[in-house]
Amino acid sequence: MNDNKWTHLCKTSDLVKDSGVCALLENTQVAVFYLSRPEPKIYAVNNYDPIGKANVMSRGIVGCLGDEPVVASPLYKQHFSLLSGQCLEQEGSQITVYPVRVEGDDVQLSIANAK
Repeated sequence: MNDNKWTHLCKTSDLVKDSGVCALLENTQVAVFYLSRPEPKIYAVNNYDPIGKANVMSRGIVGCLGDEPVVASPLYKQHFSLLSGQCLEQEGSQITVYPVRVEGDDVQLSIANAK
């Protein structure tokens, strides 16, 4: 990925282990999750829940179903993969997933390279 497409999102110290926070980046609400197990990793998805039709994903419960890191919508509890954005219970529903990288204490995100 092209380095000029990465944007500072927050500091790692701004994140809460095994929980989500919401950030506004380029007029887009982004839900950012820091999963501490099995190995620490940061994920970012669009904050909009396509089933509940509200910006609430950052308030969802995070964890793993098998080996798949997921966030459960706080509204209707559907699980969305933090890797692909696919809803595990409702085929055809998905959320946007953003590439994340950490440079020192800087969490960076690429809106342009979302999938």
